[in-house]
Amino acid sequence: MQQPRTRLIRLALALVSAAALFAAASATAAPTSAHYSGTLPDGATWIADVPTPWNGTLLLYSHGYGPLNAADAPDPTTRQALLGMGYAIAGSSYDPHGSWWALGSAVRDQFETLAIVRRTVLPWAPMKAFAFGTSMGGLISALEDQDSGGRIDGALTTCGIVAGANNLNQYQLDGEYALSQLLAPSEQIQLTNFVDGPSRGFADSAASAAKLLAAADAAQGTPVGRARLALVSAFLNVSPWGGSSIPNIYDYAGQEQGQFEDYFAPGPFNALTFIVEGRDQIEAAAGGEGSGTVGVDFSRLLHESSYYPEVRALYNEAGLSLRTDLQALERNANLRPDKAAYRWLARTSVPTGRLQVPELDLHTVSDQLVPVQQENYYHRLVARAGDSPLLRQAFVLAQGHCNFTSADLIAGLHALESRLATGRWGDGATAGQLNAAAGALPAGLGGGDFIPYWPNKLTAAIPATRHSFGRPDSFSARRSTASGFSWHRG
Repeated sequence: MQQPRTRLIRLALALVSAAALFAAASATAAPTSAHYSGTLPDGATWIADVPTPWNGTLLLYSHGYGPLNAADAPDPTTRQALLGMGYAIAGSSYDPHGSWWALGSAVRDQFETLAIVRRTVLPWAPMKAFAFGTSMGGLISALEDQDSGGRIDGALTTCGIVAGANNLNQYQLDGEYALSQLLAPSEQIQLTNFVDGPSRGFADSAASAAKLLAAADAAQGTPVGRARLALVSAFLNVSPWGGSSIPNIYDYAGQEQGQFEDYFAPGPFNALTFIVEGRDQIEAAAGGEGSGTVGVDFSRLLHESSYYPEVRALYNEAGLSLRTDLQALERNANLRPDKAAYRWLARTSVPTGRLQVPELDLHTVSDQLVPVQQENYYHRLVARAGDSPLLRQAFVLAQGHCNFTSADLIAGLHALESRLATGRWGDGATAGQLNAAAGALPAGLGGGDFIPYWPNKLTAAIPATRHSFGRPDSFSARRSTASGFSWHRG
């Protein structure tokens, strides 16, 4: 059986597309393209590939969380297709001396890469530049948009952590804490403060992940355990579509089974293991743990969640008191956040919603690592900043983190280009038009399955104590509530 760390590294390598795969793809994908590379002042490396003929557009690609290797496309197939269509592509590794949560340097490194490519690789002609990011890189592309300063013309943000790091940290910790308290109360599982050194930190987080996973696996075998896992899943924003079919809205047992398969089931990759082991990297970057459980109103969070009917039904079936469990969570909550870490994350890893250029966000409707509910949060954030006309969001009927076809991504890029050319979105970013655009591409790129859809709100409790931390990244410094999963097809 693979060790947890191995699973983490395997997924991260897939997300950033190892450089060796890119090089192999380049040889067959675009034999007339030229490859460039270099090093930035902080030691980050950058790469760029320019096809002949070039269509005048550069894609500045931001890779996701994982090993700090330079990448300029999300996968070899998309890379080949983009070069074949005449797009130049570039991207950096981010500062290799830091954490995999590289937000301290990523935006700077990406813009420095763009400046070098403009100055030394493509100095002979004007060009358009689009930010393009995946997962953590989707957060980076959103940050590049709000700080573009005329350097980019638009942003394609895919499966992005657009609700920001503090919300991500908070709802993950809420769920981990509930799992520990309700399903492994005697284990004394460490949930935070893994920053006592990389090797020890990794070992501690891996041990914690293994204990939490074992508790979830055992719980799935009993009605009481399944009820409590449904409560944990509500706090974690876990999609109920984790199995082979989408459960009915009133099939609460099926929804819980899907959540278990989506997040907790043992296998080559496990979402719970990934998020627990990833916490040490965010703490290492921030210099401490920015989230806590003190002050979280777990009862209100649940009652405002769209998953509340599922949790209530399963608790009733199990003969279990939901009120008692929620009171226990609030009574025993003792994890306090580090103010400096919270502020660092708020400064480096949280969007403001103040867009400067058009942005199209793409998300699968069932994403176990970056829940689609983050798009609801981001939509409200951008609206609050007054920049809604610049933002469009589109959703793909698919399971899995960043599980897009190359056609999905290229159709999104073309919609963004149309917005820039015409000055309006029109119907270009609707599900029907995106599917038509994806379907017009070569069959080998996978086609599209966009659907009319809108995600429910994100569950993420920001304790009241955050009022003293500086700028909050939530609409309420106390909480941002509700989660869920539903759609209609048009």
